[in-house]
Amino acid sequence: MTSLLTCVEIPATFIPLYSVIWLHGLGADGHDFESIVPELTLNHAEKINFIFPNAPIQAVTINGGMRMPSWYDILDASLGREVAVEDIYISSAQIEQLIQREIDKGIKAENILLAGFSQGGVIALHTGLRYPQKLAGIMALSTYLPTTEQLKTERAAVNNDTPIFMAHGTMDPVVHLPIAKQAFNDLKAMNYPISWHEYPMQHSLCMKEIIDISGFINKIF
Repeated sequence: MTSLLTCVEIPATFIPLYSVIWLHGLGADGHDFESIVPELTLNHAEKINFIFPNAPIQAVTINGGMRMPSWYDILDASLGREVAVEDIYISSAQIEQLIQREIDKGIKAENILLAGFSQGGVIALHTGLRYPQKLAGIMALSTYLPTTEQLKTERAAVNNDTPIFMAHGTMDPVVHLPIAKQAFNDLKAMNYPISWHEYPMQHSLCMKEIIDISGFINKIF
């Protein structure tokens, strides 16, 4: 059993019915998307727990072995971005612990949304589509998916119909648009209900995307 991740949390102000677990990108921390919450116009805002976990501090090969918050090691900076797949499974198990913690609080699994940016999006997709209980949805922002082959045999049928919101910047210099689009096409070919959204931005979020994220959350909550 791995230790429970530390988290930045914005608890519901009323009896919680929903939870959003939102994962940051490489080198960031749980505070990275905390400020977005007030910008989201959500129908049930007072009933939503927001959980922003902190990734473990570990060495990242492409950054000269520097230790930083990271969900997995990136071994190669090429377009294909070779990664340490075993790290993805370890981080995924830690997110499953957080999902279970919310379930233990009384939140139904089907009312838990996973979201992630960049590396965090990889973990959100990898965890959510393999999770053995039905989840509310997945938001995959400025990300890709290096474990599509594993997913073909490890996918959880209960989440075959879980809606996926995938968004990307057309000028992203970090996670190049083609590998993000490949992940989208792979998931679409696997018959997931996935939507694609792109914006004229780099490796970030923009106001139009935040509006679209609000719409996605309101639709599933």
